[in-house]
Amino acid sequence: MRDFRDAKAMAQTLRDSLSHKAMTISHSESLELVSKMLGLADWNTLAAVLQADRAESPSPAPRLKTRYPAIPLRDLVPFPGASYPLFVGRDKSIQAISQAWEGGREVVLAIQRDGAVDEPGLENVYEIGLLAELLEVRSLPDGTEGTRQVQTRAIRRVMIRRFTMEAGPFHAEVTEIRDGPIPDASDLVRSVVKRLEGHAAAGAIPLPDAQWLSFEPARDPGRVADIIASCMKMPMSDRYELLATLDPVARLQKVDARLDLSARPISPIFEKTKQRAFREAVQRQHQYATLEHLLLALIDDPDASAVMQACNANLDALKDGLIRYLGNELTGIVVENVRRSQPTAAFQRVEQRAARHALEWGHAVVTGAHALFGLFAESQSPAARLLREQNVSQLNRAAFIALGFAVRTN
Repeated sequence: MRDFRDAKAMAQTLRDSLSHKAMTISHSESLELVSKMLGLADWNTLAAVLQADRAESPSPAPRLKTRYPAIPLRDLVPFPGASYPLFVGRDKSIQAISQAWEGGREVVLAIQRDGAVDEPGLENVYEIGLLAELLEVRSLPDGTEGTRQVQTRAIRRVMIRRFTMEAGPFHAEVTEIRDGPIPDASDLVRSVVKRLEGHAAAGAIPLPDAQWLSFEPARDPGRVADIIASCMKMPMSDRYELLATLDPVARLQKVDARLDLSARPISPIFEKTKQRAFREAVQRQHQYATLEHLLLALIDDPDASAVMQACNANLDALKDGLIRYLGNELTGIVVENVRRSQPTAAFQRVEQRAARHALEWGHAVVTGAHALFGLFAESQSPAARLLREQNVSQLNRAAFIALGFAVRTN
């Protein structure tokens, strides 16, 4: 019994055997039975024993060569354990793929400091790269000449010592980055996973592997950090900072900080905008502050109004539509002696999305522009409908790009 995979394989074999005898048990029940067969109380105890054995006697990593074919990446920072599709067009990169495919099917992925450099040298790539396995190489289905679609799986971090292109393909000379014993950071892992599940429930971050997160209570904090980081949107510089953080606990702490939306500061201007929305609701004796109150306040927010104006929105017409809606359609939430209106669930969701957008785009503070972008997800709301009537929608990205609010994707 070496690791979790052996135990789970035994559990699957047990389930298959019982199913042939018309006996059905769940995956968790099979894990509990395997644990008892091995003389332990339950799966949690077996998992802890396996994790302790792994920490004391880590399995040796495959021997690292010193020189590999290399692929420089312009706009992607991969993380170990994840698979990535690459579209490769540079001749030297295609030659590197061909050489690797004929050999051990391993390449070094080098991350460029500046994606505009076509023939990078050592000074143009970051020190930390990744050893990756080539899974599939094929030409594009549309027949595009000179471009290959490559499926890769990142294996491990490496230190790039030389990056050459004198003749033929790109090559990288690398040295090993050794992993020490797995530290005990179970409390941090549980906290981060709980925070991640909150983001997943909001549809912001896909859970990478629900089964893995459920059945391995004592996990490697570095591995957890890499899996979550591979699913998160963030600027290239922030992704590389995580990749280059070699201490596993420190890396997971940085991931935790990025998942903590409450720590993202709000700009003073946007704070005043929210207060205007609440005052508007109180003045109208509305029990709740809705998206329409927020959007009315965003019209006078410099950051949000700049985006709407870039979309050629008629702000006067938008304001008129909102005032009519607030005066005629919300009579059901009018109560006497309202001193403080409560934000609706949709209002709070927009605030959370605004913080997430600021984080993903690498902006220091949350502004009204982030809130405007966060409002689009409430597509069935009157506020979103009124915005669409003014040609302000999530699809109108040109204005956001012009104002520096483009999302960087890989």
